[in-house]
Amino acid sequence: MTSLLQDPARVESLNVLSRFRTDFHGCLTTRADALFELTDALSCADGAVTSLVDLTLTPEHRRGHGALYDGLNSGRVDEERLRTVLAGLPLPRCADGRIILAVDVSPWLRSDAPTSAERLFCHVYGRAKSKSELVPGWPYSFVAALESGRTSWTAILDVVRLGPADDATAVTANQLRRVVAALTKAGHWGEGDPDIVVVMDAGYDATRLAFVLADLPVEILGRIRSDRVMLHPRPPRLPGTNGRPPKHGPAFALDRPETWSAPTHATVTETTRYGTARADGWDRMHPRLTHRTSWLDHDGELPVVEGTLVRLRVDRLPGDRDPKPVWLWSSKTGGTAIDVDRHWRSYLRRFDLEHTFRLFKQTLGWTRPRIRTPQAADRWTWLVVACHTHLRLARSLAADLRRPWEKPAEPGRLTPARVRRGFRNIRPNLAQPAGAPKPGKPGPGRPPGSRNLRPAPRYDVGKTVKRERTLTAHHDRTG
Repeated sequence: MTSLLQDPARVESLNVLSRFRTDFHGCLTTRADALFELTDALSCADGAVTSLVDLTLTPEHRRGHGALYDGLNSGRVDEERLRTVLAGLPLPRCADGRIILAVDVSPWLRSDAPTSAERLFCHVYGRAKSKSELVPGWPYSFVAALESGRTSWTAILDVVRLGPADDATAVTANQLRRVVAALTKAGHWGEGDPDIVVVMDAGYDATRLAFVLADLPVEILGRIRSDRVMLHPRPPRLPGTNGRPPKHGPAFALDRPETWSAPTHATVTETTRYGTARADGWDRMHPRLTHRTSWLDHDGELPVVEGTLVRLRVDRLPGDRDPKPVWLWSSKTGGTAIDVDRHWRSYLRRFDLEHTFRLFKQTLGWTRPRIRTPQAADRWTWLVVACHTHLRLARSLAADLRRPWEKPAEPGRLTPARVRRGFRNIRPNLAQPAGAPKPGKPGPGRPPGSRNLRPAPRYDVGKTVKRERTLTAHHDRTG
């Protein structure tokens, strides 16, 4: 490690990583040492994590398996403080210095856990193409900062579990508001900087989020379904015209080309992965809003939320030689052709978050533990996020301990799984805030032959608060 300590850039990376470890230990308010060593064991374990108890066999975990489960069941994590710590770390940016955030939901499926509370029906894809299923589990909403270029690295900034009484759009809006406030306070965004881009998939109500977050310096960019109908802006009123002025312009059906108008901007870009990418943009396009779903409680006249509609076409996709066009909607209006090209490039970076979910589930074992309570699941989720942050900050410090069948990686281009292989060699040079374990002995346990006289309660799956789908049903609701 002599060369590592002589390089100023690596010394600074060591200092940042050590400060994060100290701050993270301070965020663990109860059972701090047990939870911290569990995170270290997760960061240094060899191979994929298949069970929690196997982590107690790593040299970095000096406590017994009882302390591990006691930490998850009875420990405490100061989530607000940890969010502030994550927002204060070095943040990835795109090529022009703009911050790009991605929001997405990943489920922790628990179909075989009837004694676990607050489970919801999670949407997952089945084996067949375009087939989906609903499986009970705990859905978690993540917010991450994205990098530019093809990479599997993201910076997780926030995670929230969606409960039975939560509205997904409201939870996402609160998450983004909290993250933007933390980034502003940490100095990552200031007056005069470009707006923060928030990318999302078609499952989100981008129009609603753009309206709710209109007071923040954010630009909402989301994918929309190909059967949607958008509207042009209201045409100018001619002199001498009688009657009520129209609120919307002509319809623009995405699946009916005869309703399309000439695009405001059009770009053609040659790419190595997708071939020729053609993007058409229409300015000041908006959907027709109604008093349904998330707009059911809106008071007064429904607003007109305008944005830029983008149609992206590529020659090929990996495994698909006849790709369908992708429709995007951005809350930014009055953009140029450069903005249209930036929209679809920013959206493609959203898929980097899928690599992070795959790492969480297949390598770090996020969904492997059979934890009963949702509170313990939240603590384990934050430990997995802290482990991923460890690996991200150690990205420039790890050596390439590649397998014989793997290709060599360029310096600074290691994947999170390959950084994890070398984290055990970096850990001795980092801060070690956890104290030594105290000697003890296991408890007596349940007497032999005794039976459990208090069976665990069972819980139903699904929402506890039903939202009316029509305004009439909303007004007729009692209580």
